[in-house]
Amino acid sequence: MSEPTLSTRALGRALLARQHLLERSDLPPAAMIHHLGGLQAQAAPQPPYLGLLSRLEGFRAEQLSELIEQREVVRIALQRATIHLVIAEDCLSLRPLLQPVLDQGFGGNHGKRLVGLDLDEVTAEARALVEERPRTFKELGDLLAATRPDRDPAALAQAARCRLALVQVPPRGIWGRGGAAAHTTAEAWLGRPLDPQPSLDAMVLRYLAAFGPASVKDVQKWCGLTGLGAVLTRLAPGLLTFRDEQGRLLYDLPDAPRPGEDAPAPVRLVAPFDNLVLSHADRSRVLPEEYRTRVMSVNGIVSGTLLVDGTVAGTWRLTGEQEVVVEPFVRLRAADLDAAEAEARRVLAFAGGGGGVGGSVRFEGP
Repeated sequence: MSEPTLSTRALGRALLARQHLLERSDLPPAAMIHHLGGLQAQAAPQPPYLGLLSRLEGFRAEQLSELIEQREVVRIALQRATIHLVIAEDCLSLRPLLQPVLDQGFGGNHGKRLVGLDLDEVTAEARALVEERPRTFKELGDLLAATRPDRDPAALAQAARCRLALVQVPPRGIWGRGGAAAHTTAEAWLGRPLDPQPSLDAMVLRYLAAFGPASVKDVQKWCGLTGLGAVLTRLAPGLLTFRDEQGRLLYDLPDAPRPGEDAPAPVRLVAPFDNLVLSHADRSRVLPEEYRTRVMSVNGIVSGTLLVDGTVAGTWRLTGEQEVVVEPFVRLRAADLDAAEAEARRVLAFAGGGGGVGGSVRFEGP
């Protein structure tokens, strides 16, 4: 074990630097979405907007809404088979790479309900239906079941979700509007085919750029794929290697930022469902294990998190457009409370609560 060791705190600082949570960026929103490999977006519409707000200077909701309406970014099931907001090019390249993740998710209860059915036929019919016009899963399942009355409509719709690259179309995901999740194919929506030769190596390198240094298990946790050890072994000659405090082997890009454990880390409010806390097998670099169950509920809800000195120290929520509620897990210093309130006021101003005019910030807990 000749590799240098990186402390948990140093790993956290490296992650925050790459996530633009040490210093906000002036990147265009689409460029930030690309850098992050997408933003988890299963809860519409707030999380992706709040995720960009925490990372970008001067970000406005209409910037992302316009990207969605102009088909420059899309909402589609990708990493971990969950809905992500990605740029169009990443949709076309990542979706084929992550097909095994969708297959695994479908193969449970839904797949068992369709045993013996010609899924190629179902897929072809589903494609024709959603390319005729976008459809909700309820509508699509009912239409597919019309000629298959002995089959479960929900399972039929999930077969289409698995086997087709289905994007959610506006107004789903539009700030201040929203709507039911209606779907069509990525190919129809973007007017281009899926990438016939997507690069798994490129995907792993992009993960390291946004989330490294990382272990094989970390990369697999982020995307949902398995067997990526061979990929990192193949890439290793062009990478640096480290060990964490537990002796686990970590890979990283040579020129990626690793600012050191003493780098200042400002107070930040990180969005609900943010990949910052979801994309490592060992989340302790930013999420102390004792707080994990207070952030992630048993039914899959991931709260917005309060970062203090680079680690999660509480949760927060935006209620409507008028109030931000911050719940620290421990008693905070006066300076950190002031910084948390300033971040909350920034959220209120973004959401339309008027910042210090029409909105309020409330602290609960210690």
